[in-house]
Amino acid sequence: MRRRPGLSVRTKLTLSYAGFILLAGAILLAVVWGYVLRYLPDNDRGLLGINPNRNVVLHVFAPAAASALVFLLVFGLLGGWFLAGRMLAPLTRITAAARTAARGSLSHRIAMEGGQDEFRELADAFDTMLERLESHVAEQQRFAANASHELRTPLAVSKALLDVARTDPTGDRRELVERLHTVNTRAIELTEALLLLSRGDRRDFTREAVDLSLLAEEAAETLLPLAEQRGITLDVTGGPAHVSGSATLLLRVVANLVQNAVVHNLPTGGTVTVHTEYGQRAGLLRVENTGPRLPAGLVPTLTEPFRRGTERVRTDEHAGVGLGLALVQSVVRAHDGTLGLTPRPGGGLVVTVRLPGTP
Repeated sequence: MRRRPGLSVRTKLTLSYAGFILLAGAILLAVVWGYVLRYLPDNDRGLLGINPNRNVVLHVFAPAAASALVFLLVFGLLGGWFLAGRMLAPLTRITAAARTAARGSLSHRIAMEGGQDEFRELADAFDTMLERLESHVAEQQRFAANASHELRTPLAVSKALLDVARTDPTGDRRELVERLHTVNTRAIELTEALLLLSRGDRRDFTREAVDLSLLAEEAAETLLPLAEQRGITLDVTGGPAHVSGSATLLLRVVANLVQNAVVHNLPTGGTVTVHTEYGQRAGLLRVENTGPRLPAGLVPTLTEPFRRGTERVRTDEHAGVGLGLALVQSVVRAHDGTLGLTPRPGGGLVVTVRLPGTP
């Protein structure tokens, strides 16, 4: 943004210091002058018949007073310039760091030393902002790279299948069509998940009253055949949990959590429990499932896009696109809620979602 030229803050502070000192000196001289004029008589004999009189003192005092004011003005300008420079030195470092960040270098930190004051508080806040920006940019870069890779994979597979069909005209066309349909379906699911993730990040939705218990029942009813097919017991417990948000996005959250709990479970005899309740002005959704033990270092990374831990990779038709928990976290954050992941001691995971409730 272009601005008209103006005085620097250092110059303004210098003029303010000098003006204050000059004003204080002028007031002091005026007070002294007033007392002199009041108690010295205006005659030739002076006070108690002894010189000097008022006229003599005025002639002597006036040049000295003027010299003192000039000295105070010069002293105020020089001292004010020096003090303003010392006071504004931290601000200069902050400005330099901001310009460095504007050029794209987010790794720079001010790291201002010294005791706590307003400038150092500003520097610490700026460093925290840079750290978060750097983390966010790195996350977005990883996301873009992973998304490009994930989108490229089905296209490459489709091209390979078509190349094989072109070089082998006698091949089974029905099998080719079926495999192309599977690959394209997966690509469409990935694209829809990316669009939904972007929508959640933008908070581009209309809020309405939503009952998490109804969404839990709907998701459980939809995924019950999958659970029965895998021998998983699926239970829904709890009571109403009214929150404010998008019913479509929150249903996707519940469905993703329940599907993850069913898919990443024990081979047989596993359980999934979906619980909803309302308390402390918040709606709570908890999805708990049995399953293999999760490494301690794996759990915090499960919400990263396209992150599939070695214990969670699947090759069947429900392998997913690696965006389930990332989408859940994005939607929950857009609804001003919190997402918690806790590994169960015996294996499996407990996922807890808290969203601001409505009366």
